[in-house]
Amino acid sequence: MRILLVEDSLSLSDALKTILVKEKYEVQVASDGESGLQLALSNIFDCIILDVMLPKKNGFDILREIRQRRILTPVIMLSALAQESNKVKGLDLGADDYLPKPFSTAELLARIRALLRRKTDATPDNIITFGNVCLQLSSYQLYNESQQKSVKLSQKEFDIIRYFFERPRHVAEKEMLINKVWGFDNDFESNSLEVFISFLRKKLKFIEADFAINSVRGVGYQLVSQNQE
Repeated sequence: MRILLVEDSLSLSDALKTILVKEKYEVQVASDGESGLQLALSNIFDCIILDVMLPKKNGFDILREIRQRRILTPVIMLSALAQESNKVKGLDLGADDYLPKPFSTAELLARIRALLRRKTDATPDNIITFGNVCLQLSSYQLYNESQQKSVKLSQKEFDIIRYFFERPRHVAEKEMLINKVWGFDNDFESNSLEVFISFLRKKLKFIEADFAINSVRGVGYQLVSQNQE
């Protein structure tokens, strides 16, 4: 799970990053509102921890803009502004939770787990479907029930195909896909991504999927039904 932490206090962001990494989360830190917004707009994160009082752009404005862009990533707001009116404002703008400072790290971790659990539970039976294929989130399997065929996916294959399934017919740019699956701080080559796409294409063919992963020249990839090709 990848978390974006937008917090201008260096001591707090360092402490939170250390704790989150120990909990096996991948963490990207932004120290001001403008860089935080740009990272949030990439839509590659599973959760955003967002301070309200930030240099360059405040957390309320960031939240307003990402929701206007229809980015639905769960957001936990952190703020020394503990007044009820500020909490109401954050929730009305689309925050999923609002945690006043100071807070305990145990409570923050519990709230993160709750949001991520809620996100997964919102998918019926932990299954995402596209065409005649289902992706089982708990077992990392793709299966075609009508053909009684299934395949097991590696972690990276699962992350890639889940990205596609959650964004039907969306054209996934190569750079965004690499950042989503491997993170921003990586030395991954875009031509190596093609290797993983090739693995997935073979597995989709094996289970007789009625769609394919098409290359969009100069951009990236897209799921396309066979009757659309």
